[in-house]
Amino acid sequence: MNYQGPSCRRQPNPRAEHLFKTASAEQDPHHQGWTLHQLRHSALQHLAQAGRTAPELQAKSRHQHLASLGRYVRLGEETSARITAEADPVQRRRPR
Repeated sequence: MNYQGPSCRRQPNPRAEHLFKTASAEQDPHHQGWTLHQLRHSALQHLAQAGRTAPELQAKSRHQHLASLGRYVRLGEETSARITAEADPVQRRRPR
């Protein structure tokens, strides 16, 4: 096996994957359980909704390109509207 450096993909531990999928089956509406990969993407989604920046999400997820990150993090209309409102210069002005 050749070492390919830190950019090589990390494979989940099969036992951990099985345990998580089994434990999460009760909460899954389809009773199939979730994968560790789904858990990772859910965590990124929650961080994005909490207002974390794209570079922070990129560092957390270890995606090399923002385009890759964008596939997994989907902001809803409410979050998008809040971010737009917060960036609006009229909203940020203080009364004199």
